[in-house]
Amino acid sequence: MSTWQYTRGLHELGNSIYAYLQPDGSWGWSNAGLITDGGASLLIDTLFDVKLTQDMLKTMRRAAPAASHIDMVVNTHANGDHCYGNQLVADAQIIASQKTADEMVEGIQATQMAALLRQAPNLGHIGRFMLHAFGPFDFENITLTPPNKTFEGETMIQVGKKQVQLLEVGPAHTRGDTLVYLPNERVVFTGDILFIGGHPIMWAGPTRNWLRACDRILELEVETIVPGHGPITDKQGVADVKGYLQYVYDEARKRHDAGMPALDAAQDIPLDRYASWLDGERIVVNVATIYRELSGDLAPLNEASLFAQMATFAHIP
Repeated sequence: MSTWQYTRGLHELGNSIYAYLQPDGSWGWSNAGLITDGGASLLIDTLFDVKLTQDMLKTMRRAAPAASHIDMVVNTHANGDHCYGNQLVADAQIIASQKTADEMVEGIQATQMAALLRQAPNLGHIGRFMLHAFGPFDFENITLTPPNKTFEGETMIQVGKKQVQLLEVGPAHTRGDTLVYLPNERVVFTGDILFIGGHPIMWAGPTRNWLRACDRILELEVETIVPGHGPITDKQGVADVKGYLQYVYDEARKRHDAGMPALDAAQDIPLDRYASWLDGERIVVNVATIYRELSGDLAPLNEASLFAQMATFAHIP
């Protein structure tokens, strides 16, 4: 397993490549990355609010002079904990898959998150869950800053002399997930295709795409794997996530075929070896997505309803 400690802050992976980690990796506590070469710099994802992103950029600038001006940013997907800090690097070339760019504009905005947290004290157990998940973050004064360059499928970018491949593997976690791969350095930043030590959450699916994305990582010549959440890992971590997804899919399918409602199925599936992973309530969303796949339902998930169900599942006091 990884030789890097899971501690908050910047970790050099070698050859001027860095991972920025935010334990414990639960809701909103995402990882990011920095690649430099000479005077060139690439930031992989921003964080969930302006203050967190400011602190990260200050830390990066102390460690790497090239980070004093960020030339390029890659947003691995559209969830706010990977892009809400974009306004601080608005003068950079901000790159994402086209699907990610679309979802960033169409999805939940920081203003909505801020309004929800203001109302949370009046929302009973749902409000307590929202404060548990998102209360540590400040969603005020965030300006939507979408990508200004998009791609589809795969593309190659240069950071100085370093080659960086962007591999679109969504829809899976979201509509447009992207891997950031450095073949010569044998490093990959996976975004939220990998949650290590925590339950992944499948907002988009289908499951087969996420399993295929795990296989894509396993096929890469890679030694160091930086997940979207959790500690730095290796291919065993990928295999563990793949195993979780296959297990939940298989168990959900049994219950779907038996006519059990999705929420009942989520509550009925034993977590077994995954019981120690963080955020077990996410199985509610995963089963709902799998049921939608199995029934051929193309309608978007009702996120408000699913958060209410997760709140009940989580038993936040």
